[in-house]
Amino acid sequence: MNPTTIVPDGWTKPVGYAHGMSAGAGRVVVTAGQVGWNPATAAFESDDFVEQTAQALRNIVEVLRAAGGRPEHLVRLTWYILDKDEYMRSRKALGAKYREILGAHFPTMTVVVVSGLLEPRARLEIEATAVVPE
Repeated sequence: MNPTTIVPDGWTKPVGYAHGMSAGAGRVVVTAGQVGWNPATAAFESDDFVEQTAQALRNIVEVLRAAGGRPEHLVRLTWYILDKDEYMRSRKALGAKYREILGAHFPTMTVVVVSGLLEPRARLEIEATAVVPE
């Protein structure tokens, strides 16, 4: 069973994320925080925020595939970003990259502004949780 979106009675349906998700039986898959680098080389190929986001999302998809999952099995994404203004300026481009990589599946999401990330060139880090049907 794929996860389904939860919208409490009387709440508006959000755009680009879900208030809550529900999933039936399955295997929980959790990714480490993924930064926007090439995971085969552990090297950044871009310092651009949108390109690093796209690479981090592709990394998440690859971890899910390795576990037998797909983007539509995602139930949660937590984004850690360095610059709120950069994120807000990039929302249109981020949305296009998101849909290109993850499709029109919008799980619960949280964006947290942090003062630093472990990898010095990282502009963001994203961790994910999915429920993959058995």
